[in-house]
Amino acid sequence: MTTSLDWLKQTGTVVVSDSGDFESIDAYKPQDATTNPSLILAAANKPGYARLIDTAVKYAKDKGGSIDQQVEIALDRLLVEFGKEILAIIPGRVSTEVDARLSFDKVATKAKAKELIKLYESLGIKKERILIKIASTWEGIQVARELERDEGIHCNLTLLFGFGQAVACAEAGVTLISPFVGRILDWYKKNTGKTYEGDDDPGVQSVKKIYNYYKQHGYKTIVMGASFRNVGEIKALAGVDFLTISPSLLEELKKSTEQVPKKLDASAAAKADPIPKVSFVDNEPEFRWTLLQDQMAFDKLHEGIKKFAEDADTLRKVLKEHLSA
Repeated sequence: MTTSLDWLKQTGTVVVSDSGDFESIDAYKPQDATTNPSLILAAANKPGYARLIDTAVKYAKDKGGSIDQQVEIALDRLLVEFGKEILAIIPGRVSTEVDARLSFDKVATKAKAKELIKLYESLGIKKERILIKIASTWEGIQVARELERDEGIHCNLTLLFGFGQAVACAEAGVTLISPFVGRILDWYKKNTGKTYEGDDDPGVQSVKKIYNYYKQHGYKTIVMGASFRNVGEIKALAGVDFLTISPSLLEELKKSTEQVPKKLDASAAAKADPIPKVSFVDNEPEFRWTLLQDQMAFDKLHEGIKKFAEDADTLRKVLKEHLSA
């Protein structure tokens, strides 16, 4: 039986699991997997993952230092432990996120990215299998440029909502971007009171525009749609480079046999209505002004950073309790 998930994979889209719950990942045979503090927090609260917390806590205690220093060490190790377990299941790469509190600190973001890669390498995992996930702020994009160019560290630029962010990421030569389809939809529904479906979904339209722009102007950065609210959004983007999908929506696709036709194609994108080329290279003021002018992107970027930071702080509290026990 050919499922909708099978049909989706046949469009050329690489399916990525959007979950920290690695016990559920294998059922859907994704190529890659993505995580973030919210997903790790949800998984870490399950009894089956206690051993990962124990490993992280022991590692931090062995390293020593103040309790707050140990918490930070344990948090990094916990993220990497989840990544390691996921990489044992999938053939591709896992995305591991830099602390959202560092989103506006270029030096600290770069240092943390290198620390995470070093941790992975200490466990025998090569950096080629890791995508360092960084918020699509100006600072984050510039760090990603340097990591890709100078360190050979591949990056996933997350919390991407605006076209200007996507342009700057492509110019920086980042490996992959994650436009948040569902969160764009959330903003428009809240602010217009309207309902949207399929091709009319503003999140879908945003990803299509980015995809067409990249293909028209020869950018190699992978477009990975993320944060879906329903399978309609997923089907409307069939054929895009990558899609990262939650287990619940993967299950819905797996249970359906409805065909999923290809909607996006590189050759068709090249022939679509031309999108004029713009640039933000070495132009921080113009990038910030463009982001400010896009109220949705500005709101959702900062809301997303705040939420990821809050969930990371909750993880810190969990780890601190274990370290103090």
